[in-house]
Amino acid sequence: MSQTDAAEVDVQALEQEGEIAADYIEGLLDIGDFDGDIDMDVEGDRALVAVVGASLEELVGKRGEVLEALQELTRLAVHRKTGNRSKLMLDIGGYRERRRAELTKLGQDVAAEVKRTGKPKPLAPMTPFERKIVHDAVAAAGLHSESEGEEPQRYVVVYPA
Repeated sequence: MSQTDAAEVDVQALEQEGEIAADYIEGLLDIGDFDGDIDMDVEGDRALVAVVGASLEELVGKRGEVLEALQELTRLAVHRKTGNRSKLMLDIGGYRERRRAELTKLGQDVAAEVKRTGKPKPLAPMTPFERKIVHDAVAAAGLHSESEGEEPQRYVVVYPA
C-alpha cells in the first residue's frame, strides 16, 4: 500500500467517524427536541462535527462544559462502533470557533505582556482544547509556554524567551 493509499484510508476512516458521530448527535437532538443541522468535515487528523442553525446554548453550557461532555460521549459512541479511539472535535452553535478566536487573542496579549515585563504569567485553568490554542498563539509570538497543575485545574504559564 502506498502512502497515498494510506492517507486515503485515513480520510475514509475519519469520514466514517464523522458519520457515526453525526448519527449519534442527531439522535440526541431528537431526544431533546432540539433543532439544528449537522455539518461534517475532516481537518488534519480528526473528524469535525458541528451542530449549526439553531440557538443551542443549553448544549454548550457554562464555559463549554456540556459541549465537552457531549464530545466525550460522542467519542465513546464512535469507539464503540469502530473499536478505535477518536480525536473527533464537536462544535455546537459556533462556540469552539468563537472560543478559538478569544483564546488566540488572549495568547497574543499575554505573550506581549510577558515580552514587555520579562516575567512569567500563569493563566486561569483551561480545558486541553483551550490550552492548545493558547500554546499555539504563544509559540507564534516567539515565546514558550507550558501546562502545569492537575486536571481539571490544569493551566498555562507563559515564559519569557
